[in-house]
Amino acid sequence: MTQNSPQFHLLLHASHLLEERLRNTLSRLEVPPAQARMIDAISKAGECSQGALAREFHISPASMSSMTRRLVANGTITRREDLSDARNKLLSLTPRGRALMKEISLAWQSMDALIVNAVGEQTADALFNGGKALRDALGGRAPARPAKPEIEKPVQTL
Repeated sequence: MTQNSPQFHLLLHASHLLEERLRNTLSRLEVPPAQARMIDAISKAGECSQGALAREFHISPASMSSMTRRLVANGTITRREDLSDARNKLLSLTPRGRALMKEISLAWQSMDALIVNAVGEQTADALFNGGKALRDALGGRAPARPAKPEIEKPVQTL
């Protein structure tokens, strides 16, 4: 790369344009992109900690509480106390939240198609792979179901 001018602006501008398209696509569901990402994370993780999600998404506990209140109020998620730590709240999707996740997935698939149609399949694949590599290098990761604790096997004696 021998360019003298910074190239970051191109990524930032493209990201902004994509987020605006996504916002418009999700508007019929009345779900902003950040809430859609949170619903997706809870969907993949199953019941999960509100505090852990805040850390994963690099947002303050107060911001997470605000988003959680909105999602509880509109019937998308439930929140309950963690019996092992009363300071912690556990979040899970409601049936409405699971149905909404299906619609969100369709919206995201339409965004993938928009990108492929805009730049072609080969360039789109390079963008998707590059985006994943950049996310991972910057310390981000895809939400996932937490690993189940291993069941201890009884020790056999001779």
